[in-house]
Amino acid sequence: VVTRELNIFGTCASAGEYPACVDLLASGMIRVQDMITATAPLEQGEDWFNRLYNGEPNAMKVVLCPSMSG
Repeated sequence: VVTRELNIFGTCASAGEYPACVDLLASGMIRVQDMITATAPLEQGEDWFNRLYNGEPNAMKVVLCPSMSG
């Protein structure tokens, strides 16, 4: 980064929108169920990550549940 004079830009913060988002979710104004492709055990996380990364058709979001057995 220093010797090659590279610039790296990124972010790891929010502007405080979490409370408003939680309120929208709780009110039902945002329907997250329509966005969830699958619910899977944590052990399938790597497989699902690869499927999403590779652009599997109709795949959007996956909820990984540690308590589910795979």
